[in-house]
Amino acid sequence: MEKAATPAMNGQLLAASTPLTELRVKLFADGANKAAMLEMYAHPLIRGFTTNPTLMRQAGIADYQAFAQDILSAIPDRPICFEVFADEFAEMERQAHAISTWGANVYVKIPITNTRSESACSLLRRLSRHGVKLNVTAVLTLDQVREAGDALAGGPPCCISVFAGRIADTGRDPVPIMAAAVDLLRPHPQMELIWASPRELLNVFQADAVGCHIITATTDILKKLPLVGKDLTGYSLDTVKMFFDDARTSGFVL
Repeated sequence: MEKAATPAMNGQLLAASTPLTELRVKLFADGANKAAMLEMYAHPLIRGFTTNPTLMRQAGIADYQAFAQDILSAIPDRPICFEVFADEFAEMERQAHAISTWGANVYVKIPITNTRSESACSLLRRLSRHGVKLNVTAVLTLDQVREAGDALAGGPPCCISVFAGRIADTGRDPVPIMAAAVDLLRPHPQMELIWASPRELLNVFQADAVGCHIITATTDILKKLPLVGKDLTGYSLDTVKMFFDDARTSGFVL
């Protein structure tokens, strides 16, 4: 017998059953373009921001600290995550303490390992004990979630970012992994699980359905929010018109 569709299995049902204003998952904008960040800051559904060195490089940022402090002066009242960029743990620790002084709304991103695959958990534990609010990044396995959670237990507010989009890129379904991660962090109320690197807007509703606390998304994905609940027949017609207009504009002939 065919199994009945449920909201967790069917993207259309997920979107239809959960209006954007009733989402439990918090939407964070992911990027390093000031104009785009300020545009998202004006959006009532955006609750925080994340950045990383790759996004900053793509945005042409030359002065890391100047950019960060400029953004923090413009966005002083929502969480913003800035990442360390060292590979030695002693230097990561120095950078983390410096970044944490930039504002009360700052979370310091620490990768779960360095480039030699050495665990950052000892560093996470030290920083947490010193009251640094952390975002553990580049997490892809449940073992890493468990280890990070153990290191951060009893500390200040913190986040663990599981790169669900990268998990999906390997052909694995991230939904059960993210649901299991939610369960692992349940005993720690100061920890929030981030669904990181989403690939489509549907992931917002999947994250909400499994009880994920936060989902980060680029502005390209967040700009699709007005499409939620759009009539599919009308959307089909819009697509037909797009193809027709583009062919006519291109002057194609046969």
